Order: sequence, then C-alpha cells, then structure tokens
Amino acid sequence: MLASVETWLERNGLNKEFEVAVVGGGVCGSFSALTAARFGAKVVVCEEHREIGVPQHCAGLLSISGLKRIGLSVPKKIIENEFTGAVFYSPSGKEFEIGRPSPVAYVLNRALLDKHLADVAEKSGVKLLLGSRAESFVIDSNFVRGVIVNKEGTRQTLATDLVIDAEGCSSTLLKKAGLQTLDRSMVVQAVQAEVDRVKEVDMNKVEVYLGRRYAPGFFAWIIPRRDGSAKVGLAIQNGDPREYLNRFMNAHPVASEKLGKSKITAVSFHPIPLGGGTSKTYWNGLLVVGDAASQVKPTTGGGVILGALCSKIAGEVAHDALEGNNFSEKFLSRYQSRWRKLIAFDLAAMRQVRKMLNRLRDDKIDTIIELCSNLGMDRVLEEIGDLDFQGKTLLRIIPYPRALMIVLYSILSSLSPLDTVKQASTAKK
Repeated sequence: MLASVETWLERNGLNKEFEVAVVGGGVCGSFSALTAARFGAKVVVCEEHREIGVPQHCAGLLSISGLKRIGLSVPKKIIENEFTGAVFYSPSGKEFEIGRPSPVAYVLNRALLDKHLADVAEKSGVKLLLGSRAESFVIDSNFVRGVIVNKEGTRQTLATDLVIDAEGCSSTLLKKAGLQTLDRSMVVQAVQAEVDRVKEVDMNKVEVYLGRRYAPGFFAWIIPRRDGSAKVGLAIQNGDPREYLNRFMNAHPVASEKLGKSKITAVSFHPIPLGGGTSKTYWNGLLVVGDAASQVKPTTGGGVILGALCSKIAGEVAHDALEGNNFSEKFLSRYQSRWRKLIAFDLAAMRQVRKMLNRLRDDKIDTIIELCSNLGMDRVLEEIGDLDFQGKTLLRIIPYPRALMIVLYSILSSLSPLDTVKQASTAKK
C-alpha cells in the first residue's frame, strides 16, 4: 500500500506534509485531531471560517458527567451557568419538574468552548488552517488521499494518509463523493435567540416546552444565564423556525409571561440531525464523526458529548492505521464497530422515543406531563436518569411500575387507530 501512495504522490507532484487531515474545527474535529496528535500523528485541521467557534451552532447545554466521560476540564470563564434540573411544560402550561441536590449540567459559551479545544489541539502539535474551506476529497484508486482546500480563492491539495470528516450536518464532501450521508427526513431546523433578560425563571433549572403548536418535531427551551440573560430557542421539522420562535415568545401561555419584556440581542440558525447514527461512517482512507455521522441524541439534539466520544475513537483508530500503514475500509471499519458498541443502543432507543413524541397530539402531551407530576416520575428520574445514555435509562425504568405505566401510556397514545388495531391483531397471533 505504501508504494502505491508514494507513486500517486510522485505522479501528481505532491508532498505529504501531514498524515491526517480533519475537516472542521468544532468540538468533534478538535477531539479527533487532538487524540491523533497526542499519539504522534502529524495532523492538520481545515476550518472554513476565519474564527473558531463562529458562528455558534448549539445552546451548549452539557451534562457534567458527560464532560467527565470525555475527559474535558472546562475553564470557569466558559461556564455561563450550572443547573440542578429542569422544568417541562405541556402545550397548555402544565408543568413537571425534576431536580437533584447538586448541579448536573452546565450551559457553556460554545464559541469559547470550541476555541479552548482548538487551542489545546494546537498546543499538542495540530496545525490549524483557518478560512480554509475543504471543497472535495482527493480520491485515487477508490481511496481518499486528502482534501482540496480553498483559501481566499486559492486552491491547495493537502495529501494525507487519512481524512476525518467533521464538517457537520451539511455533509457537503460526502455528497460530492457520492458517499452515504445522514437521514434528511430526520433533520430539524433550529433557531436560537439570546435575550437580555427573563423573569420568573428558576436560575438553577432549564425550561423545556413541548407541543406541536410551538415546536412541531422537537421542543422549545429557555436556558437562563447567571447574568440574568437567557438562551431561547426551538427546532421544527418543517416551516420557518423564526415564525415559531415569535409565536413561542409572544403567545405561549407560560413562556410569553417570562419573555414579554425580553429584547433579542442575537440570533443563530443551525440544523440538527436526529436520525440516530448513519449506517456507515468509514471508507478507504476516511472516517466520519459528529453531526456528519448523526452521532446526536435524537431526543434532545445534543451532540457534543456523544460526538466527542466517537471522535476520540476516530483519533485512536487513525493512530492504529498509521502504525500499521493500513487505511483500507476493512481496517477502518473497527472505528464503527467501537462507536456502535458504545452508543448504538442508546441512539436507536432515543430515535424511537423521538418518533413517538412526534406522533403525540398536544392533549396527550398534557396528560403525560400531568401523570409524570402526579405519579412521582421525578423521583424515579432523579434516581436512575442519565442525560447522555438515555436508552439505558429506559431499561432501568422497568422495575418501577408507575414509571412503566407512563411509558406504556405514551406509546399507546402515539399510535394511530390503525396502528392500534395492527398491534392488537399481532398480539392475538
């Protein structure tokens, strides 16, 4: 294999300055790059924007246990607030609250988080190319041999042994190469506004708002910050998210009271893949991580912790491939085997929960929230809940009769009459 690579480089008049090229300077790109560099690999990160972390792509709400799992110590200046729990609101305003004695989650400044990780990667020997948009993979003999980068109108070919695609939900490079991309039917469009103030909000709780009228296909949120400001957002499957945000802030029976005097200071938009992991995330000379691989929780849209865990695996497999001088699809498939063993069950379970939630009518959501409150679901979740590995949390519910009853009611409520008949018919057989 080495001979063919060297022959290809010579034939095309190229030098191989780097061994691994990472496309995208977000959390997943930096984690992959950092991991590979710490093993001694020569790594370059191609980031299309001139500044890391801009524009921001998510609310930055991360579990403290998840940060520990990925081995990330967050500088205090990045933490905007910490939370002990959450309050869930039904479409009509019914509420269900869950909390713990000590903080379980942080809301982070995502731009500063991305900058911090990129800085750590750079100090570990990673080369950052800012303002450098990867236009396409370099493909030869069915192998990805590098990327073509456009920097201010000047194209450059970066020849490498391996490419790690962390470009995000757009999957532009994968599309151009004719490779598998994520499930577009499971992508929602999110909008987030930063507001200067919010009233009557528990500063220790995140607020989640459910219902088709305000966020069909997902939910809305209010995330307060210590300075009295807040992040307010939602995501939807179809339509203009700005219209739904306006409706949420001005017409929701609960949220409108909290946000009535708020002034929007910034707005950002981003897609969120909820498909639960693509079925193939490796090819000859290529690994795919993060949003591009749909390594995102279908229930909440959180992709930082799971994406970072998978990206770390990608960096480790990149090292193994360099050590063995083997970048074949067969060898790189171990990346997918490892990340699927870690999170595939949870992603699959969360995908089914997401589909169930999307089918629920608003009146059914009202009933479920009321049941959760009346039957003490808060105590169950406080005891067994895991913010990141939610599929395993569902299994832990089984010994709790009241909690299991709510889950079964939710499933039955999400079925159409025809589905219910089919289920009954199947049960009789």
